[in-house]
Amino acid sequence: MEKELNYIAIEGGIALGKKALAEKLAKRLNARSLIFDEENPFLPFFYQDQSYAFQTQIYFLLARYKHQMALRQPELFAPKVIANYIWEKDWIYAHLNLKEEELTLYEKIYEILKKDVIKPDLVVYLQAEAGTVLERIRKKGRPYEREIPLEYIASLLNEYNNFFMHWDSSPLLIVRVEKVDLLNCEEDFEDFFGVMLETKRGRKFFSKV
Repeated sequence: MEKELNYIAIEGGIALGKKALAEKLAKRLNARSLIFDEENPFLPFFYQDQSYAFQTQIYFLLARYKHQMALRQPELFAPKVIANYIWEKDWIYAHLNLKEEELTLYEKIYEILKKDVIKPDLVVYLQAEAGTVLERIRKKGRPYEREIPLEYIASLLNEYNNFFMHWDSSPLLIVRVEKVDLLNCEEDFEDFFGVMLETKRGRKFFSKV
């Protein structure tokens, strides 16, 4: 028997519309949106000086863990939840940003916490090129993000692609961001929505020529 899509998580690089898509899906499905948008006080410093990487990652890890614990409260979990991130998001960034000795300590903390985390029934991965992400960052308006170099964005997206290449924890729907406009084109959104509802095992790709 195929599992119902009660918990869907949206993931992808910076400024790709994860929050907006999660909220749009939540409205369409009459679901609750689980939005993580907490400001990390270390993040602006990290983009200027990578010596702040460990503080930045630990803050995000603990903040997202606390956020995830809302899913363990049954009255908050029903009937459906759409999140704008996956728990493993922080792991992806940590493997890019941390030094070896920092990563060793980080992973010990991560392993302790992850046993409490609920896996999504479906992950939607918004896949994009580095140039697309850079363009959207410039439109987004966060001053400290505008300073992110293209090389870092490319490395981050490579980490994402490598991570999802081996993803098998839940069904995966990969969306090519450059080929569709899920937020502003209702035809694209409805086509995507139909494919999403059918993605209950393995992985699928959604793109339009």
